[in-house]
Amino acid sequence: MSEVYPTVLLCLYGFFSNVRPSEPFLTAFLMGPDKNLTETEVVNEIYPIWTYSYLVLLFPVFLATDYLCYKPVLILQAASFIVTYTMLVKAQGMQAMQLLEFFFGLVTATEVAYYSYIYSVVEPAQYQRVTGYCRSVTLLGSAAGSLTGQILVSVARVPLRRLVMLTLGSAAVASAVPWFLPMPSKSLFFHKIPRAPGRTLSQNRGPQLSAAGADDPESKVPLNAEQVIAVPRANWAPGRSRSASRLAQVLGILWEDFLQCYSCRPLLAWSVWWALATCGYFQVVNYTQALWENVRPSQDFAIYNGYVETLATLLGALAAFAVGYVRVSWAAWGELALCVFSAVMAASLFVMDVVRNIWVCYSSYVVFRATYMLLITIATYQIAASLSMQRYALVFGVNTFVALLLQSLLTLVVVDSAGLGLDIFPQFLIYGSYFAAITAVFLLAALYKLATRRRCKAPGGSGGATASDSSLDGELFPAQVTVSASHCGHQAHDGLDGSTVFRNLTEHTALRLKCGSHRSTRCAAALV
Repeated sequence: MSEVYPTVLLCLYGFFSNVRPSEPFLTAFLMGPDKNLTETEVVNEIYPIWTYSYLVLLFPVFLATDYLCYKPVLILQAASFIVTYTMLVKAQGMQAMQLLEFFFGLVTATEVAYYSYIYSVVEPAQYQRVTGYCRSVTLLGSAAGSLTGQILVSVARVPLRRLVMLTLGSAAVASAVPWFLPMPSKSLFFHKIPRAPGRTLSQNRGPQLSAAGADDPESKVPLNAEQVIAVPRANWAPGRSRSASRLAQVLGILWEDFLQCYSCRPLLAWSVWWALATCGYFQVVNYTQALWENVRPSQDFAIYNGYVETLATLLGALAAFAVGYVRVSWAAWGELALCVFSAVMAASLFVMDVVRNIWVCYSSYVVFRATYMLLITIATYQIAASLSMQRYALVFGVNTFVALLLQSLLTLVVVDSAGLGLDIFPQFLIYGSYFAAITAVFLLAALYKLATRRRCKAPGGSGGATASDSSLDGELFPAQVTVSASHCGHQAHDGLDGSTVFRNLTEHTALRLKCGSHRSTRCAAALV
């Protein structure tokens, strides 16, 4: 079947599931007359449930998505959307909202199915184009939803409850789409297409895909790709023992790949920043609306959250796209860049906490999100450029899990009423300090790399150029650097142009960009 049909359906689903006019005003809605919840109940009792449920559901949903071949999980996600927004319209009380947060955690955990479905129904040569379509549509849907919500509130004076009903209507339209998607016959782990005995991976693909070379993401073979056991579902023997055996095989393969991937020091360094920064980003975006509500209460003043979320989304996308045209050797200067821009993010949070002017808070938030999008784009490509599709899924899944684990610990200590249960302004002081600590870590890393390079160049040193030095020719995203290619044992790419960089906004980047508010930004759970 042509990839046009599933691509169109996926784009429709991605657009309507992200048109959420109510999202920029969720905190105002919960604390308003419709739900009549207090700030303590919303911030310290309700919102933390999403973090915990997302963390708990992430890994089992990841495996179930691959085992069930994506489509059933997309249907589950669509149903979870309906349940979430139906409860938001109808349910009352703190416990009902906590249950709602659990279902939204299921929504974000199942987001993996949306992007991984692409790789099961289109040819490898079409991955870039189809992924670009799907991610661009989600950004468009999010921006359209935020802008529509703000216009309805500011111009038409539409009650917030009506915005929630519009969001539910959009989710209902989206929920019909997955039923018409074709059922995939393969997946990344459980249902891989078997290779003929004695043939290499490129031979098994035939002349066209072999000629594609490095343009085929699947041609970036893992170090021990020949050990991947490919057993189609039709050949599986029935019974629990067979399923348990297959699960053990998949888990064993994942563990071996995990050890090999994270033994690569450059990949490990970028992954550390990715997990640390994503944890802080989730936490900030989760609770920004509560801070805005304290600075400028929606019951007394007009608020412009929708405009701010729309602007943040568009500027974040622009920053992520523009970085593809910046000629910098990230392998050489990556730690310094992470240090400087992490400092910008920390400063933005400190300003939001100290100044407490709504326009300053809005501006600082836009700077914070745009900076994160720029850096996460760089980190995404530096991590993924030399990985096979299977390892790509694994590494970003592990990074997401670590980010959520850190976020859960931060939430438990700082936000949850079972911990410190701090007010919103002390929380943002801690978040600013958190990013300041990230800045210090990568400042030390940058100084260490600089000292190492100078020592190697000094008389009596090794006399040879370091791997970082070899990348100082200024190419775009230089993935062919020795330290990031030969040491990691993967094939490498040449530089990328701007359109390819935009495609390399991974699930996490695209999902964070598309989410125009506290809740929808939390849907950055895609693993593949």
